[in-house]
Amino acid sequence: MRPQNLDEYSGQAHILGAGRPLRVALEQGALHSMIFWGPPGVGKTTLARLIANLADAHFETLSAVLAGVKDIRNAVDLARQQFSLNGRQTILFVDEVHRFNKAQQDAFLPYVEDGTLLFIGATTENPSFELNNALLSRARVYVLKSLDNEALDGLLDRALSDVERGLGQHQLSLEPQARRILLDAADGDARRLLNLLEIAADLAEAGSTIEAELVSDLLNDSRRRFDKGGEAFYDQISALHKSVRGSNPDASLYWFARMIDGGCDPLYIARRVVRMASEDIGNADPRALTLALNAWDVQERLGSPEGELAVAQAISYLACAPKSNAVYNAYNAAMRDVASQPSHDVPLHLRNAPTKLMKELGYSEGYRYAHTEPEAYAAGEDYFPEALEPRAYYQPVPRGLELKIGQKMKHLQQLDEASVKKRRKPVDD
Repeated sequence: MRPQNLDEYSGQAHILGAGRPLRVALEQGALHSMIFWGPPGVGKTTLARLIANLADAHFETLSAVLAGVKDIRNAVDLARQQFSLNGRQTILFVDEVHRFNKAQQDAFLPYVEDGTLLFIGATTENPSFELNNALLSRARVYVLKSLDNEALDGLLDRALSDVERGLGQHQLSLEPQARRILLDAADGDARRLLNLLEIAADLAEAGSTIEAELVSDLLNDSRRRFDKGGEAFYDQISALHKSVRGSNPDASLYWFARMIDGGCDPLYIARRVVRMASEDIGNADPRALTLALNAWDVQERLGSPEGELAVAQAISYLACAPKSNAVYNAYNAAMRDVASQPSHDVPLHLRNAPTKLMKELGYSEGYRYAHTEPEAYAAGEDYFPEALEPRAYYQPVPRGLELKIGQKMKHLQQLDEASVKKRRKPVDD
């Protein structure tokens, strides 16, 4: 069922529709090196083959998983032979190009530059992270999207009716519920859809209707697309974190469910939830960190699925809790100061003096024990190194418990100011 021309190609109207950039380039014969970035089964390889057919170019393909520098050199030699014998340009298609290391990418870069090869790469990973800048600068990146149900539905109909390339000779039909299950299970992946349809057709009798029960039996527990180490993984944990930060418990639980359904380790999510509690809630509601740690502990003790309910509880609580990144900002500011400053000595009055020598050297001399001071606060005391002006890293937000913390800090600041004024007041003769 691989499309033979652009009219048969499903989806990607944003780059192949009338007047869209790639369509215009193909119609004008202005071919260039390009990278197709998108999830599995959306037509990256198919589109590369169609481009080669339209350009009447020799199509050479390599898998980055299996190929080495030697294979790249062989492809270059073939490209030179094709041009010398037939005057044909060669398109080198590299599947999963993100798996090429820097040396492999550098090996074919000169031949892309001098026109020996027209390079088309396919990747499911973000090219800006996986490919070197030299290669990216010489190839245009096109983002391919998951196929929507309308495109997949049309593909199902063509596969069932096409006698030569599809299943038309079996004269099969699909029960409406079976069709819905197949579209849902495909999850935007045309290859997965056709594979499932083919298996179902093998199990069904010629001239019969493929029923929902048969299709359901084909499917395993997980139908969603989820790459535990790739782009989808980081996109979804980012969506979960930002939904919690945005105080939306429903969206937070949706992304949590998506990750669990896709096979993500619940303990990984539990660890990230602990991070969210400190980064985005902090002292606005200190109970959030305790609840997150408890959820992590429950997940470790009980495992799945019981532990996931505790993680879901923590996620929903964090999403609803008052938000503050004051501690996060304060910590980062303190780290920047420490990294940019020399290693200042601890002031003598803040040092312990467990020995006679230390006492003679002035250790701990002048230290004010806060518990014996009014309001248990040594007003005006300086706890920073002598060479460093006091900083105000922590700025509580006017929400949750930090509203009260901020009020207390303002009161203590007033005591400090009063202490300074008192020290500066002239003594009467």
